[in-house]
Amino acid sequence: MQVNIRSLGNSKGILIPKPILEQTGLQDVAELRVNNGVIEIRPVKTNPREGWALDSQRIAIDKDDSLVWPEFGNADDKDLKW
Repeated sequence: MQVNIRSLGNSKGILIPKPILEQTGLQDVAELRVNNGVIEIRPVKTNPREGWALDSQRIAIDKDDSLVWPEFGNADDKDLKW
């Protein structure tokens, strides 16, 4: 499919037809890169736990890993027998 390159302020852009957006899964944000002279537009793959390992290491180094909640929710909970 051939598309026109349009002026957008100081930049250029193209309109991506809806069927192509649906086929690729592109929505509000895309990853854009150049690979061997070819412009690649890819959907952003989100990993809900991305960065957790590095963050946990940083927290441990900073010794900022104290409990946010007290060990027991209620003062008498420690006496409960389960």
